[in-house]
Amino acid sequence: MSNGIDNGFIREDPWRIFRIMSEFVDSFQTMSHVGPAVTIFGSARTKPGDKYYRAAMDISQGLAKHKLAVITGGGPGIMEAANRGAADAGAPSIGFNITLPHEQEPNPYSTPALTFRFHYFAMRKMHLAMRANALIVFPGGFGTFDELFEILTLRQTGKSTALPIVLVDEAYWRAVIGFEALVEHGMIKASDLELFRFADTAEDIWAILESQGLNRRS
Repeated sequence: MSNGIDNGFIREDPWRIFRIMSEFVDSFQTMSHVGPAVTIFGSARTKPGDKYYRAAMDISQGLAKHKLAVITGGGPGIMEAANRGAADAGAPSIGFNITLPHEQEPNPYSTPALTFRFHYFAMRKMHLAMRANALIVFPGGFGTFDELFEILTLRQTGKSTALPIVLVDEAYWRAVIGFEALVEHGMIKASDLELFRFADTAEDIWAILESQGLNRRS
């Protein structure tokens, strides 16, 4: 996380634990006053003219009307759209950005005081997971898959409390992941397919979130 301090001295292995701790403590303290929130994942490559960019904005604005904050990975694409919708509606717009070799910059729509720059993916993913009262996943690539399966694994193993998980665009997800094949090969249980739901529009997403109650965490 970038704090304007030269942290070069903790890049060596024996000191790395302190950098990890600083990423945990700083964001934990800052987020302690933020209420219920919904985490939104999706491709960084989605453009503003794309239908899913608009859908991410629409659902974020709807969440804001219900006093829910929005959390994203803080980058471009779907993340930008979700932060933008929340910001437009005056809701907390949280960005857990990650420092990458190509220097991904935070999008301009996350609330400045709630914009973070993580160095470690593990710390970033932990906060994305632990802060979510619901998860909405738009089409994406490797990073989106990584974040989705992290939370599905936590749910499957009972390491996370029940929360709505919505995959946007059923045709996309069924084309890129053989969910039923995993069951047929005995890799997951048929009941594991009940951990998530599919939706194709912002209206469908909101209907699922309402029907599942958006479990609130303290």
